[in-house]
Amino acid sequence: MVELSPSILSCDFSSLQEDLDATKGTRIKMIHIDVMDGVFVPNISFGFKIISDIRDKNDYFFDTHLMIVNPERYVDDFKKAGVDRLTIHYEASEDIKGAIDLIKKAGIEVGLSIKPKTDPKLILPLLKDLDLILVMSVEPGFGGQKFMEESIEKIKILREFIDSHKLKTKIQVDGGIKTDNVHKVIEAGADEVVAGSDVFAKDDIRGQINKYYEIFDQIK
Repeated sequence: MVELSPSILSCDFSSLQEDLDATKGTRIKMIHIDVMDGVFVPNISFGFKIISDIRDKNDYFFDTHLMIVNPERYVDDFKKAGVDRLTIHYEASEDIKGAIDLIKKAGIEVGLSIKPKTDPKLILPLLKDLDLILVMSVEPGFGGQKFMEESIEKIKILREFIDSHKLKTKIQVDGGIKTDNVHKVIEAGADEVVAGSDVFAKDDIRGQINKYYEIFDQIK
């Protein structure tokens, strides 16, 4: 079953928990947490305190996407804050294998993300060490961008490699996902999809999440 990971980056932070409460009673099992440092990407989001503050009130899998340089510096801090998976960028560390191993050693799931211009074939040797590969279908850093159609081919390349090598690595797609294009990434082989503004910017958050799962049910 395909899973939806709604990104809290698109929440109203003056009423963050109210937005999260609006997701309760739906089929989502996780929320997507985007952490940006203003260096790796030209935007700054939030850090450990917000994650730890919402941890106790939300029984979701915390799917955390780090858009920061040298993410290995903060693995223990994010674990203490309560994340369940850390997805780091292939382009953000000089020792990406070492960073992956450090996250695994911490006892949390590890994901790896690639920017739109990064050749997915570069990371194929690393897939066996990952719980997740995240394909960015926009340039990372800001929500509300238009989906890049060329991402479809990347998903297909990764799906073929994962299946042919009998790996358990999941494929996640993030960027410009809407109810009218999500079928494209699922049909290409995505296991998880991230949607931000198309969920938390809607008046009926719960109803919008239900729409996604209705689409998922029709496809798989």
